[in-house]
Amino acid sequence: HVAESGGGLVQPGGSLELSCEASGMAFNRAAMGWFRQAPGKERAFVAAITGIFTSGTPVANSVRGRFTISRDNAKNTVYLQMDKLTPEDTAVYYCAGRGESWPSPDSSTYDYWGEGTQVTVSA
Repeated sequence: HVAESGGGLVQPGGSLELSCEASGMAFNRAAMGWFRQAPGKERAFVAAITGIFTSGTPVANSVRGRFTISRDNAKNTVYLQMDKLTPEDTAVYYCAGRGESWPSPDSSTYDYWGEGTQVTVSA
């Protein structure tokens, strides 16, 4: 089970931090990812972070340099810090976890999904 929090309305250029708490899984070993789905578009990869057996934090080109993914294994929580937000970042953001450590950008490889949290960037 994973559950996102922290979404909301923010002005362009602003920042927001999303959190995702996981339970019922071997969190330390699990790669965790963030995906987003804008109205009328398919779900898209945002960022992912490795479990303990591998390394790497792939990030989508569209958010590189603005978004940062991190995790706190002691809290079973993964974060997405979003800076310099633009209206194009408006979407429902989903947290996902997978049973392997490699941080895949492919949504079909993730086993656990949250229900999503809405992020709206608007003046």
